[in-house]
Amino acid sequence: MHFDPPLEAVTLLRRYKRFLADVRRADGSEMTVHCPNTGSMRNCVLPGVEQRALISDSANLKRKYRYTLEALQVAHGHWVGVNTSRTNALVEEAVRSGRITELAPKSGVEREVKYGDSRFDLALGERQAPHTYIEVKNVTLGPGPDQEDDGIIAFPDSITERGQKHLQTLMQVAAEGKQAVLLFCVQHSGAQVVRPADEIDRRYGELLRQAVGQGVRVLAWKTVLSPQECTLLEPLPVHL
Repeated sequence: MHFDPPLEAVTLLRRYKRFLADVRRADGSEMTVHCPNTGSMRNCVLPGVEQRALISDSANLKRKYRYTLEALQVAHGHWVGVNTSRTNALVEEAVRSGRITELAPKSGVEREVKYGDSRFDLALGERQAPHTYIEVKNVTLGPGPDQEDDGIIAFPDSITERGQKHLQTLMQVAAEGKQAVLLFCVQHSGAQVVRPADEIDRRYGELLRQAVGQGVRVLAWKTVLSPQECTLLEPLPVHL
């Protein structure tokens, strides 16, 4: 995924009302930008700390907030991608290019495919009869400033009933003999391992382990980010 124009370096002053953030530009001026992240952003936004950040320019003068918060520098000097609206596109791009060998794109790649009363981010095969359903999760929860920089990144960063439902539906997919895949898109430069955040959402961790036992495949891929582009870099182990 290329950024045109390249992302602009700014300083994050605060995030508030969930979807808004105030930043300071290099010339000292301040402005409000859109923060497209529905999560808690735990250990991404550091209270009382001015953080280095990257923003994108939509060039859309009709938007109330023309600029978008894309990434933050967090504890231990690492960077995280916080624009969750880009996650599915990142994974789709990697699937279509054949980078994720477990997910061959030859039979077709579809987005936003219904299954019962759920909707999956991606599917392989024809839209009306996919053979593989893929749920994508953006993962950013790394160690905080007072924690060891151990490379362990966790999901979720808050209780997620929606995520629990997705796991239950993936198990239904697997029970029908189709391929069910949960893919963690890990947008944290310090990531070495991914695990369920049982201390935050114990039920999610229980369902994740149950899903693996019932044939749901769990993959994790780390991204690499620069002001010019973001892409999936390499697979990561998932420790259950």
